Amino acid sequence: MTENQSPADKAADEVALHDGADATPEVDDSKSAPADRAEAGPFDASEVPAMRPYVDLGGVKVAPREGLQLRLEVDERANRVVAVSLEYAESLLQVQAFAAPKTTGLWHGVRGELAQQFATQGAVTSEEASALGTDLIAQTPVPADQGGGVRPVRFVAVDGPRWMLRGVIMGKAAVDAEALANVVDLFREIVVVRGDHPMPPSELLPLKVPAGVQAPQQPNTAQQA
Repeated sequence: MTENQSPADKAADEVALHDGADATPEVDDSKSAPADRAEAGPFDASEVPAMRPYVDLGGVKVAPREGLQLRLEVDERANRVVAVSLEYAESLLQVQAFAAPKTTGLWHGVRGELAQQFATQGAVTSEEASALGTDLIAQTPVPADQGGGVRPVRFVAVDGPRWMLRGVIMGKAAVDAEALANVVDLFREIVVVRGDHPMPPSELLPLKVPAGVQAPQQPNTAQQA
């Protein structure tokens, strides 16, 4: 995605999201979401008041808060925004939203694909129940020139109405419970704008540079949210 992309980001990007046509029959395609998703988020655009202020990024809207830094991740080859990174309280949350079927979910299948991808790279993964459902934790290798060892990365996701919102959590929130709770709150404030137009399942919802911000000329651009 970018030249400075982390191993976790690369692994996530390499997972081919698909509509399940070639999936094995035993893959769980039920929706994965908190019981109170409609009330506590992540929200569908139809579930929030129109007058509430948000940073409009197209497929997702982010609620502004003090200390939040927003960065757009850009695919230079395609010249399009492909992810939104939110830096908050010594943690990083990278989010993407995908189109999904109306009655079935994507996260159970995608989580399994991520685990398989990490396994081929020799990384250890585990699943953990959370307030959002089931998270995937990967111990990703750190290059020797960056100190070596492993770095924990947490993948979270929620299946909503005709969409899936996926987050990659790094930094302090990947190892500290209190920091994780703060980032989960940030994740649950996000609004997904699916739109009414037809889209194949697992297609990335289009993202855009918010109004008043110059389009990025570098791999990413940042602003105070």
